[in-house]
Amino acid sequence: MATQISQGQAFQDRVSQRQPLTPEQQQLLAEGSLADTAIQARPREFYAAMRHGDPIHYDAKLGSWLVTRHEDISAVQSDPVTFSVQHGYSEQQARGMRDEFEAYLREHGGGYFPDAIMSDPPYHTRVRKLMERAFTAHRVKELEPRITEVVRGVIAEAVAKGGGQCDAVKDIAIPLTIRVIVEQLGLDHGMEAQISRWSVAVTAQIGAMQTRETMLENAAQIAELQQYLIARMKACEENPGEDMISDLVHAEVTNADGTTEKLTFAEAVSLVRATLIAGNDTTATAIGNLFHVLATRPGMADLLESVVDDERQLNRFIEEHLRSAPPVRALSRMTTREVTVNGTTIPAHAHMLLVYGSGNDDESVFPEPRAFDITRPNLGRHVAFGGGPHRCIGLALARMEVKVAAREIVRQMRDIRFAIPESDIRYTRSVATHTIESLPITFEKRVG
Repeated sequence: MATQISQGQAFQDRVSQRQPLTPEQQQLLAEGSLADTAIQARPREFYAAMRHGDPIHYDAKLGSWLVTRHEDISAVQSDPVTFSVQHGYSEQQARGMRDEFEAYLREHGGGYFPDAIMSDPPYHTRVRKLMERAFTAHRVKELEPRITEVVRGVIAEAVAKGGGQCDAVKDIAIPLTIRVIVEQLGLDHGMEAQISRWSVAVTAQIGAMQTRETMLENAAQIAELQQYLIARMKACEENPGEDMISDLVHAEVTNADGTTEKLTFAEAVSLVRATLIAGNDTTATAIGNLFHVLATRPGMADLLESVVDDERQLNRFIEEHLRSAPPVRALSRMTTREVTVNGTTIPAHAHMLLVYGSGNDDESVFPEPRAFDITRPNLGRHVAFGGGPHRCIGLALARMEVKVAAREIVRQMRDIRFAIPESDIRYTRSVATHTIESLPITFEKRVG
């Protein structure tokens, strides 16, 4: 209790100095919302107006408090008792239609399986410990040669058949990440289209943009996904293999007192589902964003080419890319008590969004945030993977996939340009991710 009181006092003591806003910024704060599709596509001005003038901003259209400064995001993430992931995620899921969504999955999807990883300590601590075996950095490093083969093959296919044109998202980013995660989970190959549909449906549940009709359409996709995964998991129960599903189904830890714990089958279903979706959706978004950067920012392709054979510098390039263009825009929390954050009092049971895209642009932490600078001394402070107890468990795999993709892009392609006007690029309607739906490009095949 004393820890929580001192933590709460720290929230009240830390008040950032607001900056004068231009009339345009004032109007943007008064009228804008993260629910607006135009702001979702190009949010940086909205982020800056909030950070400078109202860093804990109430978005009336969303019914959420938006936390936009890096320091505040980090503080909230470090206190899972006051700021509940479980309640925040539950409130966001199928927002306004949760009961109907849950009932549909119970009837058609083999059951309703709450996301075990989106929970609070101490339950979350147990689940994460059981899940970690499948995601150790050592295991991921061992996977790199095989994943390189997969990535190289996907890009080579797009280069060979495209005649200098392809869709960087649909022909490269999505199939690449799906093939990697399918292989790691031990699923059937040739399922790119199905898994892509399933991923969109699951992500839509936390995007706060659904109508009842689209919610039911997405629920049908999720039901199909769950039935498929349940069958695969039952097969792995009987005959475990060298794959992540087998790891999760048979995960076991020994406690200090000598007792052992395993995941329940329901917990394992939720974790396999989360691994499949998070393992391809956000990583594909990061790779799609990389193509966007290479096509629009002068000198970026040259910079990538200059570091591609230097592992340390390439890793720094990837970290700066994740800071500059984080695939996850915002994730949810809910207050468990009234709390004051950065001078703003938030009531108990209020829904919040930690806006990672804004935190990574915070000038007080990352000077000149729109400059792409791989020499930044604090690259590791970005919040693209969240933080605190809920820091992304698959971050090592995601980093490695984006790194391998970047390496293969620059080795096989050059002179990447948009095949459509930039203004025609469309983004998925979602407050959760900043995802390009389709990115037609032209390029030259690199020879030699």
